[in-house]
Amino acid sequence: MNLELALRMCEAAVKQAVREGALVSVAVVDSGGHLVAFQRMDDAEISGPALASGKAYTSVAHRMPTADLAPLVAPGGELYGLAGDRYVCFGGGIPLRDSDEDRRVAGAVGVSGGTVAQDVACAEAAAELWDGV
Repeated sequence: MNLELALRMCEAAVKQAVREGALVSVAVVDSGGHLVAFQRMDDAEISGPALASGKAYTSVAHRMPTADLAPLVAPGGELYGLAGDRYVCFGGGIPLRDSDEDRRVAGAVGVSGGTVAQDVACAEAAAELWDGV
């Protein structure tokens, strides 16, 4: 993960948000969950910065999309009770995997501010840039 790519990923997510009619915040983190780039659209929700960063961090920590975590943290789920200030377990966080054989998680993108479907679409638009690396 590098700053130039992370900024382009933020731009891609924002462009998708405009198409979706959403106002979002976008965070891109490295393999340690550390923030590399962040953008917040004008008038985006107040909770977006914390939630977008949390979704990206959660995707790295659990090596899976946050949308896939939602049923696991619900009552009766395998990870029920997962808590912490940084974990956000609903759609909008996508891990970015290396293309090598072990498919190590090299970072993640997190989007918040729209509906869950809009957040996922924006995160997917950003992640497509990673797939092209």
